[in-house]
Amino acid sequence: MREIKYIVLHCTATRQDATVENIKKYWKERLGWKNVGYHFIIKPNGKIEKLAGIDTITNGVRGFNDRSIHISYIGGKYEDDRTEDQIESQHFIVGILKDMFPKAKIQGHTDFPKVTKSCPRFDAIEEFKYLDK
Repeated sequence: MREIKYIVLHCTATRQDATVENIKKYWKERLGWKNVGYHFIIKPNGKIEKLAGIDTITNGVRGFNDRSIHISYIGGKYEDDRTEDQIESQHFIVGILKDMFPKAKIQGHTDFPKVTKSCPRFDAIEEFKYLDK
């Protein structure tokens, strides 16, 4: 098992009607990635889709992927447009992962050094601080 130091929240920076298949196609064909960007992706209806096992290194944050688990919601092209179902699912999956990795820091993509993106379009540290005990 990898040593997990970060649980990272993302947005896909797409409209809410983007499909998981099209997002994966973009990673492979446009970015040339061999692995997916996130471990879990949350659809607008709140369904959590597993894209990779937690022992797999994905492409969420350059320089930190070997010690991170990445969770994204579909949306966030211009603003935090999470549905209530997505928010509920985020808190559910982050809670489970925090129980598995109690020392892991919960933060957004934007909270890493040298990241200029506003991903995930909300303050993940503030929203999930209740899980840091």
